[in-house]
Amino acid sequence: MNSFHSQTLTGNMPDQSAILSPIQLILNELHRRLKDNHEGEVATYIPELGKADPNWFGICLVTADGTVYEAGDTAQTFTIQSISKPLNYGIALEDKGQPGVLKKIWMEPSGEAFNSISLQPGTGRPLNPMINAGAIATTGLVEGDTTAEKIRRIVDVFSLYAGRPLEIDETVYRSESETGHRNRAIGHMLRNFDILNEDPTPTLEAYFMQCSVLANCRDLAVMAATLSNGGVNPLTGQRAVAGEYVENILSVMGSCGMYDAAGAWIYQVGIPAKSGVAGGILAVLPGQLGIGVFSPRLDAQGNSVRGIAVCRELSQKFNLHLFNAAHQARSVIRTISSSAEVGSKRIRSAGEQALLQKQGSRIRHLHFQGELQFTTAERVVRETLREAEQADHLLLNFKHVPVIDHVAADLLARLAVTLLAGGRTLTLTGGSSLGKLELAFRGALPPDCWSRVEFIPDYELALETIENRIVAQSSSPGWGSRLLEPEECELLADLGAEATRILRGLLKPHVFAAGERIIEAGSTDRILYFILRGSADVWIEPPDQPRLRVASFSAGTALGELSLLDASPRSASVVAHTRVECVALSAAAFESLEKDHPAISASILRNLALTLARRLRKANIEITAAHSA
Repeated sequence: MNSFHSQTLTGNMPDQSAILSPIQLILNELHRRLKDNHEGEVATYIPELGKADPNWFGICLVTADGTVYEAGDTAQTFTIQSISKPLNYGIALEDKGQPGVLKKIWMEPSGEAFNSISLQPGTGRPLNPMINAGAIATTGLVEGDTTAEKIRRIVDVFSLYAGRPLEIDETVYRSESETGHRNRAIGHMLRNFDILNEDPTPTLEAYFMQCSVLANCRDLAVMAATLSNGGVNPLTGQRAVAGEYVENILSVMGSCGMYDAAGAWIYQVGIPAKSGVAGGILAVLPGQLGIGVFSPRLDAQGNSVRGIAVCRELSQKFNLHLFNAAHQARSVIRTISSSAEVGSKRIRSAGEQALLQKQGSRIRHLHFQGELQFTTAERVVRETLREAEQADHLLLNFKHVPVIDHVAADLLARLAVTLLAGGRTLTLTGGSSLGKLELAFRGALPPDCWSRVEFIPDYELALETIENRIVAQSSSPGWGSRLLEPEECELLADLGAEATRILRGLLKPHVFAAGERIIEAGSTDRILYFILRGSADVWIEPPDQPRLRVASFSAGTALGELSLLDASPRSASVVAHTRVECVALSAAAFESLEKDHPAISASILRNLALTLARRLRKANIEITAAHSA
């Protein structure tokens, strides 16, 4: 059962200066809830480990491209203990090659405790590199004749994984060395089978030291993300292990990483992982993310109780099981733009267009593509939050998203909660995906939030709706319903009082009902219409295709202006979207202006040239934005 509950808001939502990702909120909630789990005991067989505070608890998740989410005691250092084993296995593979390593260490799960003496009959090889016998043999394969040489190479590589210099906890090392009698016995047994070819002491001391390397929960998650990213640290860009060996490391983690609970782990959690008796767990979802958890209380198998609970719940919540992963689309972000760059098809007056140019950067458009599951949805959430830092309104387009799973839908609903709490408004568009999203939103948002969330299937209509709202909010009362005067239309602006009086005598009033055709495609009439109230749409009808709306005209704009320039048949039909009240200037009336009042006709033509130039400039901006995205 899903253990998480969608965050809900009641009453007036507070303004937030910093908007938290819903993924961060989920980690915060998980940490808050599981910190009250006091099951398990701190390890004491190494005396220094027993000094750990049992209440320490940290969770960190790092994506394969380097985004970090963390909660709790993620900066608290501890020794990585057996988490060193898969990292060191990679070093051995680099130093000796796969054949050389497999000759000394096999890769079958033992089904026994981490300190068991599990050797392959006949060869004496440890069954896998995750039990102590295999890990000691692995350290023996690391280049270096002395303890100092081996541990220098090990710590340097571990530091590459973590993205920062790591050190050895000398107190824990001495404690391990002084009490590691069973491991010393294992070392001498390995020497007896020629798995170790020299005196085992330098190898054993290096092994005790590698287990005593200090790290924190964030380091574990970065290490895991490095393996998820093919061996390259996503924060530093530095390679920690050759990519060809990552699959070998993850394979033994998947089959042997959680001691004698490895089978149940891969069945229930489904993420290759390695635990350590200091309370750390490192888990890797290849190509997607890494998880680090730290909590010292251990179960009977030596695994962190809270760590197991965290990984199990994250796997179930985010559908992370390795064998249930959806196809990942790394290019989930199709384009990002603003209304200052890309506008709707509505043809607006110069004043409205200037307003949208000024305020349009606060309207951000994000277009997505591919299937949305946890990892791709995390990228959507992350990019949306980044854009929200400079936006008042966000338009999310899911037209090219064929599948949204329940995890992604839940994250997007949580994202909406966060955005609305931060004072933003939200519009979702894109057709088939909207039903599932709307259902998820209704489970997360209280009713009083719905006035700031819209689901509009058609992208162009969604964009136009947002623009209309911005214009209405910035305009005087009655915008959109007031009947304009002819001289308020852009082609008739700045003509002067006398010219306006003359022109008014030539204009004829017309009224068109919603749905009525104002201009018919193919007609040869030469009439210029000035919209004083209402709006009209321009439609074309391509052969053997549905008709297509190519533009929309608002009050203050003109229809059929090209008829002033030539006598060609109309190329498109114009249909009243709402009731349209307008005035018309016939070709004959315009010709009389040219003859009797050339200055007036010249002013109209100048305004027409400016209007066409403005539209061309807007088109150029939109084309540039589309090609640069």
